[in-house]
Amino acid sequence: MTSDTNPTVLIVDDSKLARIVVGKAISALQPQWTRIEASNAEEAQALLQQGSIDLVILDYNMPGQNGLELAESIRVSHPDMPIALATANVQDEIIARAREANATFVPKPITEQGLRDFMSGAALKLRRLG
Repeated sequence: MTSDTNPTVLIVDDSKLARIVVGKAISALQPQWTRIEASNAEEAQALLQQGSIDLVILDYNMPGQNGLELAESIRVSHPDMPIALATANVQDEIIARAREANATFVPKPITEQGLRDFMSGAALKLRRLG
C-alpha cells in the first residue's frame, strides 16, 4: 500500500451472507477501503498471490482449510499483514492459536464495534509500513 491509495481488505468466508455483513461493517467504519471476497482458502490464496491485499478477515469454520490454518499460511508469506480470525467458536485453544499466528480474534456475529479495534490497529500498522 502506498500513502496515496486506500487499503484493500480480503473477506474470506464460505457464507455469502457473512461476507455481506462483514463488508457492510467495513463500509461503515472505513468507507474508502476496497473490499474483495473469497469463499474459501484456495480462492483467498489466489487473490493474495496477486499482491493487492493489505489485510484479511477470515472465518474460522470453512470447508477444506479452516481460517486458522489459512492465517498460519498467510503469516509465512505475508509476515506483517494484519489478519483477523472471526468465529463464534470461543475455545481457549483457538484463541491461543490465533494469537500464535499473530491474528486478532474477532467474535461472531461480527459487528461494527467488534471490527473497530482490529481495523483501527490495521490502519495504524499499514501507515507505518506504507
